[in-house]
Amino acid sequence: MTKNREKTNRRNFLAAAPATLTAVAIASAQDRSASDIGPENKLMKDASPNVFQPPPTDHGEAPGFWNSFSVAHRRIQDGGWSRQVTVEEFPISKDIAGVNMRLTAGGIRELHWHAAAEWALMLSGKARITAIDNDGRTFVQDVGPDDLWFFPTGTPHSIQGLAPDGAEFVLVFDDGKFSEGNTTLLSDWTRHTPPEVLAKNWGVKETALEPVYHVPPNGRYIFQAPVPGPLEQDQHAASGPAGLSPVAFHFAMSKMAPTKRSKSGEVRVVDARNFPASAGIAAAHVIVKPGGLRELHWHQNADEWQYYIQGKGRMTVFFNGSKARTADFNAGDVGYVPRTLGHYVENTGDTDLIFLEMFKSDRFQELSLSEWVTHTPPELITQHVGIGKDVLDAIPKGRPEIVPA
Repeated sequence: MTKNREKTNRRNFLAAAPATLTAVAIASAQDRSASDIGPENKLMKDASPNVFQPPPTDHGEAPGFWNSFSVAHRRIQDGGWSRQVTVEEFPISKDIAGVNMRLTAGGIRELHWHAAAEWALMLSGKARITAIDNDGRTFVQDVGPDDLWFFPTGTPHSIQGLAPDGAEFVLVFDDGKFSEGNTTLLSDWTRHTPPEVLAKNWGVKETALEPVYHVPPNGRYIFQAPVPGPLEQDQHAASGPAGLSPVAFHFAMSKMAPTKRSKSGEVRVVDARNFPASAGIAAAHVIVKPGGLRELHWHQNADEWQYYIQGKGRMTVFFNGSKARTADFNAGDVGYVPRTLGHYVENTGDTDLIFLEMFKSDRFQELSLSEWVTHTPPELITQHVGIGKDVLDAIPKGRPEIVPA
């Protein structure tokens, strides 16, 4: 029996040898052909190894789906800063724009509204948000790390950093053309209204409004102020005769149990089903353990805008027409996948990979490659891709979301 096993092993080795040698030869040829002896941005090369030397499965001329807040202009003012990635900087991102903002303790993002809906995730620190609903009722709430808020189109609101160190957050807007430089600011509107009209509107003397017309030429936007008092004090002072709003514009994702969890990671899905105020933007907050994979999948109903919070990862997007492209992502980067295009996200680092998936939709929807091949007649699958029944039987049934490392 031992001799037979040795003969079998030798036959298997000899049969596999040509394929192995061919693969080695191809890899060697690729390394030789991909050599670069000219100038190179080493920092970008090291951060994006799969862009510099793409896997051999990449094919065709696919549009770029990587950008980063780290290369965006920061608008720095007394009280904080902001930076944005819109369709101007990121042409593929037609449906969604993103803003990263930091406020000091007491720093205020001025009272304003805009023509796009605003979804937000607190990254660190604490902030106080204010708004009024469509019936003029007051909303004032404090938010902390991993908490969310959503302000529909035209809803006036503000954000203020709290002690001890203010806040940083990412804002997501349901319009790729959105710009933070094109919002309706309270100070802008009042100072560009004739004094006699503003005085008549508010029922006060014109002389009392003189400070309104000494606001900086570009409005306040972000400015420094004292840290506000207790939450209950602000809620009571702002409530007025209409009282507090019953609409919950915020959502404590920090207290939410994972929608799906495994040893390789977890996913929290937040959409209109569990956050009713968020009627136009759906989200998934994803954590992938080292070596894990956000499985091959696609989204039927909306483009996917991604924000990478922590860790290192890579993603290949498979475009129609047999095109595929791979890119690397680090904290602060932004990714984009047009609707219905297949993709995965793999943790290539040694810490948890944490990122957001954002959709211009009230519902999160997805289908996975595993679901597709395990819920189709087996003969069809084996005839298409040539795998055996034993391989097909080993594929996870259903949707694991994140596959084991």
